[in-house]
Amino acid sequence: MTYQAFYRVYRPQSFREMSGQSHVKRTLQNALLANKTTHAYLFSGPRGTGKTSTAKVFAKALNCEHAPTDEPCNECATCLSITNGSHPDVIEFDAASNSRVEEMREIIEKVRFAPASARFKVYIIDEVHMLSTSAFNALLKTLEEPPAHVVFILATTEPHKLPATIISRCQRFDFKRLSSIDLLERMKVVLEDIELPYDEQALKVISQSAAGGMRDALSMLDQVVSFSGDKLTLDDALFVTGSISQDVFYDLAKALSEKDIAQVLALLEKLISEGKDAVRLSEDLITFFRDLLLIQTAPGLEDLLELASSDEKFKTIANQFTMDTLYGYVDILSKTQQEMRFSHHSKIYLETALLKMAQFAPGQSIIQTNSQMMMQAAGESPNVEVLEAKIASLEEIVHQLQQGGMQQHNAAPAQQRQRPKVDSGVKINVGRIQEVLKVATKKDLQMIKSAWADVINQLQRSQSALLEEAEPVAATSNAFVLKLKQAVYCTIGTNNGTFSAMTTILQQLTGSTYEVVVVPEENWLKIRTDYIRQHGLGKQVTSSEESPEDHINESTESLFVEEQIISEDPLVVEAEKIFGKDFVEVVED
Repeated sequence: MTYQAFYRVYRPQSFREMSGQSHVKRTLQNALLANKTTHAYLFSGPRGTGKTSTAKVFAKALNCEHAPTDEPCNECATCLSITNGSHPDVIEFDAASNSRVEEMREIIEKVRFAPASARFKVYIIDEVHMLSTSAFNALLKTLEEPPAHVVFILATTEPHKLPATIISRCQRFDFKRLSSIDLLERMKVVLEDIELPYDEQALKVISQSAAGGMRDALSMLDQVVSFSGDKLTLDDALFVTGSISQDVFYDLAKALSEKDIAQVLALLEKLISEGKDAVRLSEDLITFFRDLLLIQTAPGLEDLLELASSDEKFKTIANQFTMDTLYGYVDILSKTQQEMRFSHHSKIYLETALLKMAQFAPGQSIIQTNSQMMMQAAGESPNVEVLEAKIASLEEIVHQLQQGGMQQHNAAPAQQRQRPKVDSGVKINVGRIQEVLKVATKKDLQMIKSAWADVINQLQRSQSALLEEAEPVAATSNAFVLKLKQAVYCTIGTNNGTFSAMTTILQQLTGSTYEVVVVPEENWLKIRTDYIRQHGLGKQVTSSEESPEDHINESTESLFVEEQIISEDPLVVEAEKIFGKDFVEVVED
C-alpha cells in the first residue's frame, strides 16, 4: 500500500475526533438527534480548518444505519463506504475544476432521483465560490426547493464571493482558525500513534508556523518526521519550517535592552543571510514581544506563549522592559510591517525599525525617536538645557508672529479677505500663477493636454492615482498650472516625487522642460476669477479697438473668453451633466 500523508490518514471520522469548532459540532449534533436537519448548509472559513471533513462526518451521521444519532458508528456498511469514498449517494463535487453551468445541470438532473441505498442523497460542493454566475443561477431554484431526500453542503474559503441569494437559502457555519492547543493535541496523537519521541517545543514551532490550519500543521509535521531521526527535536522543526529559535529572540531582546545597536544589526544580518524572510521575521518579533507582555501581565497563562517560554531567563528579560516599552516595540513593528508589504527593500525597513526600538524610551513618540537617531548620526548628543533654550526661543518667535499677524489683521482686514483661502497648510504661489497666466497661450496648453494621457500611463500606480482628477489649466512654453482636486494632493505629490517624475516624462515626450505650478481647485477658481476681473477678461472683445490692458497676452485673453462662452453654452452644460467633463470635447467648426 502506498504511503499516505498524515493529514489524510488522521482525518477525523467522527465529531468526537474533530479539533475545535465546538459551536459547529454542537449545533449539527443537536439537529441530528432531533431530526431537524435542513436541506442546505454553508461551511465557510480559512483553509485546513475542517470544513470538508465535517461535511463527510455529517453525511455519515445522516445516513448511518443507527440513525438518528449524534455520532456515526463507522462500522456499518454505509459509514464504511462513505469513509472510503465509494458510496453512490454521497457525491463530492469540486467547483474549482467543474465551474461551468453544464456540470451543474448534470447534478440538477440527478437530484430528483431517490437515493440508491441511503436515507439522504448528500452533495458536497467544495470551493463553491468558483462556480460561474450561470452555474449559480442554475443551482438557485433547486437549492431553494429540493426534494426531501437531498442535502446540499457548500464549502468555501471566500464566502463574500457567493451571491446573497445562495447564502440566504443555507444555514451558515463559520469555521474559525484552530488554537495552538488544538494543533498541539492533534500532533501529539499522531506522534504517539507512530511511536516517535518528540520535543514539545518543536511542536509549538510547527503550530506557530501553521497559523491555525490543521492540514498545514500535519503537513509540516510529516516533513519534520521525515527529516528527523529517532526523535523529533526542536532543531529539526526550526530547520524544516524556517522558524527562529528562542535563543535568537532572547539575544535580540537582550541587545535591545542594553541598546547595543551593533549586536542588534549583526543578529539581523545573520538571520537574513540564513534565508529568513524579513516580513515573516517582523511577524515573529511582534509575537515574541507579545509573549513578553503576557509573561509580565499574566504569568499563569503559560500555555498561550508561542515563541517565548516560561523559563527563568525569559521572565528576567521580560521584566527588564516596561510595559510601555513593549507596547512601543509592537507599535513600531506593526507600522513597519505595513510599509514593508509595498516595498522591495523589506530588510532596510526592518533595520530601521530595530534602530527605532533601540532608541525608544517610555513616553516617547516615534517622531522623537527619529530625531534622536538623526542627532546621533550627525555626531550630536541631545542636551536638555540646549533643547529647553531652543524651545523657549521658538515660543518667543511664535508669540511675536502671532502679535504681528493680529496687528496686520486689524490694520487691513479688507486686504486679507481678498487673499485666496489656503487649505491644509499648503502654500500656493499666487504670484507665479499670475505670471504664467500673463503669457499663457492656448497652443501651449494643448501641447500639455495632448501628452497628458501618456504621462499618466508612464507614472507609477500610486502617482497616477493622485493625478486622476488633475487637469492642466494654463501653460506657457516653459511652465504650466496644474489644478488638483484637494489641497492635500499638492503636499503628497511633492513628497512622493510625482511632480518631478511628471516633468521628466513631459520632457521626453515634448522635448521641452516645464515647471509645474500646482494649485487646489478651490484656490484656482478664486485666482482665476480675480485675474479675469482685474484685467477685464470677462467681457468679450467685439471691436477692433485695443484692450486697455496692453500687457495682457492676446492668446490668454481669448482663452478665458472662449472658456466663458463654452461654460455658458446650454448644450455643452447638458452634455457635461450626462457624460462628465472628461468625456466632452468642444471642437470649433
